[in-house]
Amino acid sequence: MENNITRRSLLFGFVGASLSTVLPVPMARAMAAGQVTLTAAPTEIGLLGDGFPNTPVWAYGNQVPGPELRYRQGDRLKVLFENRIAQSSTVHWHGLRVPNAMDGVPGMTQPPVPSGGTFDYQFDLPDAGTFWYHPHVKSSEQIGRGLYGALIVEEKSPPAVDRDVTWVLDDWRVDQEGRIDDNFHAMHDLSHGGRLGNLASLNGVNSDSYSVRAGERLRIRLINVANARSFALAFQGHAPQVIALDGQPVEPFLPDEGRVVLGAGQRADLIIDMIGNPGDSFAVMETYYGRSPFQFLSLTYDDQPPLREDVLNTPVRLPANPLAVPDGPASQSQALVISGGAMGGMASASYQGRTRSIGDLAQIGKVWAINGVVADTENRQPQFTFKKGTTQKLVFKNDTAWPHPMHLHGHVLQILSRNGVKVDRETWSDTLFIESGETVESLFVADNPGHWLLHCHVLEHHEAGMATSVRVI
Repeated sequence: MENNITRRSLLFGFVGASLSTVLPVPMARAMAAGQVTLTAAPTEIGLLGDGFPNTPVWAYGNQVPGPELRYRQGDRLKVLFENRIAQSSTVHWHGLRVPNAMDGVPGMTQPPVPSGGTFDYQFDLPDAGTFWYHPHVKSSEQIGRGLYGALIVEEKSPPAVDRDVTWVLDDWRVDQEGRIDDNFHAMHDLSHGGRLGNLASLNGVNSDSYSVRAGERLRIRLINVANARSFALAFQGHAPQVIALDGQPVEPFLPDEGRVVLGAGQRADLIIDMIGNPGDSFAVMETYYGRSPFQFLSLTYDDQPPLREDVLNTPVRLPANPLAVPDGPASQSQALVISGGAMGGMASASYQGRTRSIGDLAQIGKVWAINGVVADTENRQPQFTFKKGTTQKLVFKNDTAWPHPMHLHGHVLQILSRNGVKVDRETWSDTLFIESGETVESLFVADNPGHWLLHCHVLEHHEAGMATSVRVI
């Protein structure tokens, strides 16, 4: 489960000597003002920084990440999607409780949008929070080539901060010329920890430093858009407060050991007070893969005098979103046992209605199963059907050697326990991060009608069979 990424040296040991302080490229923002056109097309970006070749990518709006779409809670999103890449595509609005027809899953909620085609997405935004958008066709490749963007829904009364900034975290598998490795379906990635890259980026740039001012308070919205990489960021010399996870408010808390852990697809909102002095520099370390931590970047204090002498003493707790809260025991409890993968011990599983050996499944790139069933994208049948308005309990058991961020579309899950131990704070999530060997109990009200995908957001795992679906009627 280790990785070979080195923050400054890439894979070939050539970047660090040339890059000094490279600030992240500001992301274009579009506040809700009528319809937004979102075009996916090939382009090039300066991923490696000045003095190095541009990297050919696929991008929304000719930038990676795509334009940051900002709305206010209660607004209506209106996005015309134009597909200008050479594959069919869609847009999925990750974490948003959308009408089923707007969810962007081909063959389940809409037809895929062909190259040259368009699709009109329109829906209301009931929840404030940090979300993101990405394709749901050949996701491992399309996201891996740069198709993703942040979607921020602001609270009606947000907490007082000096800057509200978005950090989109990604990793890339590139060569020393900046070209993306075209092998998006390698069996090692499918069967192990997914496609881990050799270059980490912040907001689409291989950045050394992030400029801050002494005394300021930042709200940092972290979004992990990587195909597979988990991030565990530690802000040396600082004490980030977590105020939201996966777009849903939590009682503000200091993370264990100061590490903010995000599996692929997850988000966290932080409040961080810049308590250093002008001219100081503090490392932001990535520590998830224990034997190979690296410096993701540094917080570099400019030379201006402190914005204020004392830390702000204003509330940071966010108001709850209007989620349906379970008010009694679940009407049903469903187990979802995740099996397969390297070192997983799965001997066989059902695929397309027939039991097949793991060897036969591996020959067609399928090595994962949920409840003994390998997902079939040609025949998407729900494993569970729930009556609208009922409270449901989902129990995830990770019987594999790898962690899995399990993402349920259209709903948000309340986490009850991990390995039989009740969680110590109320936490809601659309992407449950489940470590190897872990069992997680969750609860939700099935109040959003439709056929909804549930899958691992390690994109190679999803591609190789780790998905199912639920229907709410």
